Amino acid sequence: MKRSRFSEAQIIGILKEHQAGMSAPDLCRKHGISDATFYNWRCK
Repeated sequence: MKRSRFSEAQIIGILKEHQAGMSAPDLCRKHGISDATFYNWRCK
């Protein structure tokens, strides 16, 4: 199984940035992730 580039703590930090008001496309660009990855994380 492929190992994630991001730890759970990093994922939570990114999601908290989104809750603080940063837009999803900006976050994806800043952290180098795809939109699909971001929305999958948010669903979990």
